[in-house]
Order: sequence, then structure tokens, then C-alpha cells
Amino acid sequence: MRFLLTALTALITLSASADALTLGDPGWTQTGKASYYSSRLHGKRTASGEPYDETDLTAAHPALPFGTLIKVTNTYNGLSVVVRINDRGPFVGHRIIDVSQRAAEQLGMIRAGSARVRIELQDPDQSSD
Repeated sequence: MRFLLTALTALITLSASADALTLGDPGWTQTGKASYYSSRLHGKRTASGEPYDETDLTAAHPALPFGTLIKVTNTYNGLSVVVRINDRGPFVGHRIIDVSQRAAEQLGMIRAGSARVRIELQDPDQSSD
């Protein structure tokens, strides 16, 4: 039993550090929980300095550089959207990304409030899906 716990801990540590080791590399993906910004934050400054606009396709991620384009796919319904990182967060509930109101609508997650998503880097020269 002790060996199993040690092996499981090592596997979790390895998988958690794998995202950090390849962050920003082509083919990088991350899977986890997403939430979306409250309408009350519309017009407030983001970490990048620009005001949050609930009608823009933007998102907050704890580590990706500002301006990074990522494709966010709702793993439950298959809906996806390309967003631009312009803020830091989320800082609550083991979430990996906060998306704008418009992005949440396109992902079909408004009613639920959150969704399990996969995020993947996009080439800025590609058109969005």
C-alpha cells in the first residue's frame, strides 16, 4: 500500500510538472475546470492593463503570456472558441482558466457556471475554428 501511495504521488507530481515544463511549446494542452467572469467586472482593468470587455473573446490564465491565443473546448459538449489571454487568474477552486461572458456563451457553459475544458495553443497566423 505504501508503494502504491508513493507511486501515485510521483505520478501526480510528474503530470503536474509536465504542463509547467512545456508551457507555451507547440502542442501544449491543459485540461481542467473553467469558469467565466461576472458581468460586474465589465470595464474593470485586467492584469494586462486593458479594461475587461464581456463582449470580447478574452480569458485569464495564471501563466500564459498576455496576447497568447488559445482554443478552449468544452469537453462535455464539444463546443470550442479561440480566446486571447489578457488577464491573470483564476485564483480559486482549482480552475485553470476564466473566460469572458461571450466566450462562455459560445462554450455553452452559462447555465452551469463552469465546465471541464481542454485548452490548446493556437498559431496566431491561423484563422479560428
